[in-house]
Amino acid sequence: MAEDEQPTPMTRASAGRKGGDLVRDTYGEDYYRRIGKKGGTTLKEKRGHEYYRQIARKGGEANVRKYGPDHFAEMGKKGGNTTKQRQGSDFYRRIGKMGGAAKQRARKSQMPLRQRGEP
Repeated sequence: MAEDEQPTPMTRASAGRKGGDLVRDTYGEDYYRRIGKKGGTTLKEKRGHEYYRQIARKGGEANVRKYGPDHFAEMGKKGGNTTKQRQGSDFYRRIGKMGGAAKQRARKSQMPLRQRGEP
C-alpha cells in the first residue's frame, strides 16, 4: 500500500461479522450455544423461574400489539393444518380422547368417595 493511500474504514456490521467469524473459527461452532446456556443457567439461578415467565409475557404482549390477534389466529390455523397433514385426520380425535379422559380422572379424584361409587 502506498503511503498516501488510507485504508477503507470497516462498517460496524462487517467488523462484527469478522469478529464473530474469528471467534467461531477459534472456539468452534458450538461456542455460542455453550456460553448462552451458561448465561441462561446463571440468570435462572440469580433471578428465578418467575423472571422468565415475566419476560415471556412482556414479549407476547408486545407481539400482540405489533401484529394483532388475527396474526396469531392465522398462525395457529396454519400449524393445525400442517399437523393434520402430517399426523392424519384422526390425530385430534385421539389426543382429544386422552385429554378428556385425564379431565374425567381429575374430576373423579376430587369427588367425595360416596359420589365416586366407592364405600
